Amino acid sequence: MGDALKAGLNRLLRGLPACIALVAASALAGAQSDLPRAAVQDGVSRLMVHGKPFLIRGGELGNSSAGTAAEADEILPRLAQMHLNTVLMPVAWEQIEPEEGRFDFSILDHWLDVARQQNMRLVLLWFGSWKNAFSEYAPAWVKADTKRFPREISADGLPTEILSPLGAETQTADSRAFAALMKHLRERDAQQQTVLMIQVENEIGFLGRGGRDRSDTANQLFEQAVPDQLMRALAARRTSLSPELASHFNPAGHAWRDVFGDAADEVFMAWHYGRFADAVAAAGKKEYALPMYMNAQLPAPFERGGDYPSGGPHLYFQDVYRAGAPAIDFYAPDIYWPNFEYWVDRYRTAGNPVFVPEARLAGGQYNALYVYGEALGFGFSPFAVESARAPEDPKAGPGLGDVYAAIEHLNDDILDAQASKQIRALVLHAASARPMQTVALGGYLFDATLSRSWPARALETDDGAMIVIQKGPGKDGQAEFLVAGSGLTVTITRDPDTDSRVAGIASIEQLRWTDGKWSTERRLNGDQSNQGRQFQMDAHAMRVYRVKLYAYPREEQR
Repeated sequence: MGDALKAGLNRLLRGLPACIALVAASALAGAQSDLPRAAVQDGVSRLMVHGKPFLIRGGELGNSSAGTAAEADEILPRLAQMHLNTVLMPVAWEQIEPEEGRFDFSILDHWLDVARQQNMRLVLLWFGSWKNAFSEYAPAWVKADTKRFPREISADGLPTEILSPLGAETQTADSRAFAALMKHLRERDAQQQTVLMIQVENEIGFLGRGGRDRSDTANQLFEQAVPDQLMRALAARRTSLSPELASHFNPAGHAWRDVFGDAADEVFMAWHYGRFADAVAAAGKKEYALPMYMNAQLPAPFERGGDYPSGGPHLYFQDVYRAGAPAIDFYAPDIYWPNFEYWVDRYRTAGNPVFVPEARLAGGQYNALYVYGEALGFGFSPFAVESARAPEDPKAGPGLGDVYAAIEHLNDDILDAQASKQIRALVLHAASARPMQTVALGGYLFDATLSRSWPARALETDDGAMIVIQKGPGKDGQAEFLVAGSGLTVTITRDPDTDSRVAGIASIEQLRWTDGKWSTERRLNGDQSNQGRQFQMDAHAMRVYRVKLYAYPREEQR
């Protein structure tokens, strides 16, 4: 072999490690660029998975339902049969790092395996330093060392069971554990993407009178100037701040009380919780940049900070988090209050993708239709979903699985209709002060009331809902709709904002999903359509209907 050839070969061999590293880095960058992402596009909330929009038919597990591997074998197959495609499951800090620096992901790995077997996805809930404000899911070695990992102090001067966000070593340890979790997920799941998103901490905030940590460190910081970073961010957003924050913000102030008045305690906590969460999320994203969100316990009417977790990322002071926690992608409400639509719409108006990670299970299944059809959201998830059972009494009405079955079969229609804004939804409750609701779509008004018996006119159900999807643009008033719902009687008229014509029902078909497509199960007319005057849904079962409408000039009736 000639000297020149030998020298060339040696240069090639010496360059191989760098080439291999470059190829590995490029592969990692490519994998990261194809990760799930959550965003709002033209008013539509999208979760993109492998480049395609994905609707989460979710459910969140109870806090103690994912602590063993065996629970996955029992819970996940049953939830898959209920047409869930995604489960939100806790991953506790104490579970993965029982001893400092020693990590154990064996339970999580089994859940990943079973989820893949069931063709399901997961959203992981990081129960790190806080869960529902308290710190019971931190490891014992953290909870026992109050000097290294300080607690918050109550207004009475007593230590609480809440880790302080001002603890530098707490932030370091939590971030290190979270980064280890994300690194493990990248190595174990980057190709399959079983895990779609991560929730950072859980319903954080200070609980107790006064709404603020009263430790010496907190008191000293509270008397100092508000950080310039926060002041500049709020000043730049001043015209778009939430009403609750805008009414307190004084940009000419100096210390926390000067700037935020009566809201100073809660804004102070929001800033420090936000900075802590940002450090945790940023450490995790360096390893594996999945979408990361934070959830919030919402204030009840007349509650003050401290009655609910003060300083959490709920809507009143979310702008503080946006200033201090850029690594958090969006914020999501846990909605247990009856005004479900109000909170969804407020979070949506604030620019968040619509995703509800926790909601009431009993009687709340219809809210899924509102999320997908009216709020143009990508996910709904009632809490303690593993406790759901199919009702034995058919008159009990459709359960979560019945609603999700319809959503599953309409998945592509919903995604297309969201993009074209040809979709609407509504939910009615007997306890509501609104006995009727109306949605407009495709030149028609759909006026819905709860179903009543005939001739007694007694309510047949306490709850009803529907999602309405327009199929195609329609010509000369002729239009076709897919409607999924239960418990409603719907009167359909022509929208006067469209024209003055009269609406008529051409046909109503009750559909059945068989062999991957819709077939007509029943054709409804006569008594079932009130002689062509109304669309009457099954009061006790979730059904999908094809409704064809027409319109004719009013003058032809004379």
